[in-house]
Amino acid sequence: MNTRLVVIGGVAAGMSAAARAKRHNPSLEVSVFERSGYVSYSACGLPFYISGVVKDVTGLIARTPERFAADGIHVHLKHEAIAIDPGAGTVAVRDLATGTLRDVAYDRLILASGAQATRPNVPGAHLAGVFTLRTVEDADAIKAWLAVQKPRTAVIVGAGYVGIELAESICAHGVDVTVIEAQDQVMPSLDADLAAKVQQTLEDMGIHIQLGARLTSFVGAGLVGDVVARVLGRMSGEAPRMSGDLLRVREVVTSTGSLPADIVILGGGARPAAELARAAGIALGATGAVAVDAEQRTNLPEIWAAGAVGETYHRLLKKPIYFPLARAATLQGRVAGVNAASRREAAGSARFPGTLGTSVVKAFGLTIALTGLTERQAKAAGFDAANVTVTSTSRAGFMPGSERIQTRLVFENGSGRLLGAQMVGGDEVAKRLDVVAAALQAGWTAEDLAEADLTYTPPVAPLWDGSLSAATLAARQIQR
Repeated sequence: MNTRLVVIGGVAAGMSAAARAKRHNPSLEVSVFERSGYVSYSACGLPFYISGVVKDVTGLIARTPERFAADGIHVHLKHEAIAIDPGAGTVAVRDLATGTLRDVAYDRLILASGAQATRPNVPGAHLAGVFTLRTVEDADAIKAWLAVQKPRTAVIVGAGYVGIELAESICAHGVDVTVIEAQDQVMPSLDADLAAKVQQTLEDMGIHIQLGARLTSFVGAGLVGDVVARVLGRMSGEAPRMSGDLLRVREVVTSTGSLPADIVILGGGARPAAELARAAGIALGATGAVAVDAEQRTNLPEIWAAGAVGETYHRLLKKPIYFPLARAATLQGRVAGVNAASRREAAGSARFPGTLGTSVVKAFGLTIALTGLTERQAKAAGFDAANVTVTSTSRAGFMPGSERIQTRLVFENGSGRLLGAQMVGGDEVAKRLDVVAAALQAGWTAEDLAEADLTYTPPVAPLWDGSLSAATLAARQIQR
């Protein structure tokens, strides 16, 4: 009998694991159970599907269930794993279309259930028109609300990556958008002065920003009156009189005041979907996500975890963190797939080396990218850290289309070791940041980066790229 591999979850980590496992061991019987109606799609592309930049959801899908089936991978959509029995080697799975429940036997299991959106524990959080965004179905619901209800005002809760992208997506529908953030700056992962530049760009494009605004409730206009009318109508035998606004959001109340809102999107607050793991006796780490080693193994034999359900090792901090982004999830999925597919004597043939937290977001023509640690984070971790900041151009300054890029480089005093970078600008920021991310991964110093042989030609890149200028400035500061 062939070895049976069951994968719970079918997005970035899960499908990467399934595909890599089958490629590594073609005799493996691979089954994937996904509670939504889609697998192998770009969750990061959902804001652009909502805005209309991506016209059809098929544009977000890398591989269909039919293509996976052709490779011998059996995908079960709208099937929810509700319990794991490690002793029996079974997963209880519910078919969401029929409600039927069955036990699926496995020899090896990969948990890739991802993250789940959280609704704040405040009154009105479940009013119609208050949305989260994790799945294609969530995006379809938002698009339908925009098309049918035609909201005039929107509130985005959270000014991180997702919140900023959603601000642009909803604004594209002609809606007046306000972003609220409990902290005192947008993009809390950025240094404050760079975050201020992001905020200015958003405000210049008509987005309203409210900082230090703690969410307290959502209010549905006419809610009490409609309920009373409905009750009185039933008591009198008359048809209930409904305004159409029953249980529909109309207002967001925060610690700083109230805002009109015909639609609300919760742009943050995701947490690992780890309840299934916890109930099965799979250990969770300090972050609340599943604890894994470098081979993506959990504490239980024959069970691996990958992606946003689990923790991620940070290369610089030398400890697990929670970092639910697609690139790390895909790499972890591949590692889990190889190891789950390996013969016992060949176990441990793949390892995940960790993340640097490299990420990027783009909105209204502004790109914000970062890798590694900020100076504040580095000092908190015990590094003797400093930073330099330079402003450069995306190509030779005399060329049409040249745009300014602000680059901040964080390094360790004494050794000169690179610790992190942040870049904000309008043109080719992501690929420039990638150069620094690669340098961090290689353990380069500022002097190493200053001597890097990068491309130059006026229409494409300046003679002194911002990363080179910043590294040169850092090296001089260290030498002093």
